Amino acid sequence: MTTKTLVNDWFDKWDKGDFPELPIAENFRHTSPFGTIDGKKAYLDLVRDNKDKFLGYTFEIHDGIYEKDRACVRYTARQGEDFRLDVSEWYYVKGSLIEEIVAYYHIGEIRQERELRRS
Repeated sequence: MTTKTLVNDWFDKWDKGDFPELPIAENFRHTSPFGTIDGKKAYLDLVRDNKDKFLGYTFEIHDGIYEKDRACVRYTARQGEDFRLDVSEWYYVKGSLIEEIVAYYHIGEIRQERELRRS
């Protein structure tokens, strides 16, 4: 299975709400602005306990770079009419499973001291 096929399977499972069948390893690790989750069981339990925040998204894939053991995908996730999240994710693969994902996205307002000044 190619890395692109595996990542497409990841998105397909999310599209269908079939998170228990995600192609992830037992030692799966997910890092995002919210922190790191270690282990497949911990990740699936978190999703199960927060279905309203994890399920019901549509995904628009903008770009993807696929190598033998890793990939990077940039996409927009939408949930309902009002929520939109622009994401870049790195996927690290071993065999036919995803071992790690590192996700980058903005989760809140920009602090005043970080705002850009306009002239």
